Amino acid sequence: MAYCAYITRIKNLRRHTNADKLLIGECFGNNVIVSTNISEDELGIYFPIDGKLCNEYCAANNLLRNKDADGNQIGGFLDPEKRNIKAIKLRGEMSDGLFMPLISLNKFTDVSILNEGDSITILNGLLICEKYIPMGKHRRQSVGKNKEKSKKIYDKTSFPLFMEHYDTSQLVYNKNAFKEGDQCEITLKMHGTSQRTSYTLKETRKYLPYWLVKIFKALRLLPKIKKSWEYVCGTRRVVLKDLNGGYYGSNAFRQRHHDRFVGKLQKGETVYYEVVGYVSPNTPIMADCSNKKVNDKEFIKQYGDKTRFSYGCDDGESQTYVYRMTITNEDGYVVEYPYGLVKLRCEQMGVRYCPTYERFTYTTFEDLMEHANKYCDGFDPIGKTHIKEGIVVRIENRERFTAFKHKNWHFKVIEGIIKDSATSPDIEEAQEIIDYN
Repeated sequence: MAYCAYITRIKNLRRHTNADKLLIGECFGNNVIVSTNISEDELGIYFPIDGKLCNEYCAANNLLRNKDADGNQIGGFLDPEKRNIKAIKLRGEMSDGLFMPLISLNKFTDVSILNEGDSITILNGLLICEKYIPMGKHRRQSVGKNKEKSKKIYDKTSFPLFMEHYDTSQLVYNKNAFKEGDQCEITLKMHGTSQRTSYTLKETRKYLPYWLVKIFKALRLLPKIKKSWEYVCGTRRVVLKDLNGGYYGSNAFRQRHHDRFVGKLQKGETVYYEVVGYVSPNTPIMADCSNKKVNDKEFIKQYGDKTRFSYGCDDGESQTYVYRMTITNEDGYVVEYPYGLVKLRCEQMGVRYCPTYERFTYTTFEDLMEHANKYCDGFDPIGKTHIKEGIVVRIENRERFTAFKHKNWHFKVIEGIIKDSATSPDIEEAQEIIDYN
């Protein structure tokens, strides 16, 4: 998952309602709290949430929490170990990211070469920021060195046309992706775990000992490949080859969702979907959050003491929601289904799809954000007991899948709290292998 910081200007500076030495401004439409030495329209560097800053940059700018000899809190507000940026509420006001003056980069580059609109991760060989990935408690399958080495040389089976799903970027940072006349559709964003199933070509190579593979490679010969059409399942990036291991200890709960599509897909069709609800009794797919940590009485009054992303599923149950479908021919050419066809295919197969809110024609980015913000907040329309994650804006008239996510602010706060617990699923970053054949 790509992460970067942006060289941008801070807009709409105004006084903090409960702090004389703080101001509130806007970057990409997000509220961000800054000190009073920041000026209106000042050029600086904006770090969105979900990022981790390098120790050198934090130390140079006194961003880390620290205590003096008397135990008094000094320095900044970032955790010295995690150094992560998250959505917070500071003295009753929301702050979504971190804005720093351009001079904060003086020790790392010639700031005169930086221009508004630039995005950065590395400066002069130093990784300034990266995606923050909490170190969750998950189990990985062990692979011996020899086995790992042999897998790189030959694969007994492979699915060359089983395409991974693209990462969905944040809407507010992709203004230039839209053009007048684009056909846009807004759908619900759901907080679960990604999965994909395809009826695709399977290639099987005859098993060969390692030494014989080396001879074949030296002679520029390749073993014969047997091809067949098979159903295969995977997470966002990884083909799943057995039900053991994984973040949850077992991926058995995924089987029934894969099975929903077996015997129903056309040759070459791939379906991408979100699995929401529970892994097993009392174990939700996504971690719970104590709403008391949100520090917002109105939020607790509305959503209760705990957020559990159940999506209306009974304890131990889970549900499938499709958000994308493609068809790929034997030459590897991919045709993206428009969302209207996705919904039709889902109805034919008897499976659910992510709910839609509105379809409209793009005129300006400001108009687009009005449409997006209209549906971003509030209760999730399926579970109706917890807050929704946000929405996805799709551009339907593109050859490839083009969509951008827009999360609501309270969800960002909850997500940050969960990640701070160090048990948040880093499922998309640390995947295991399963096989349904």
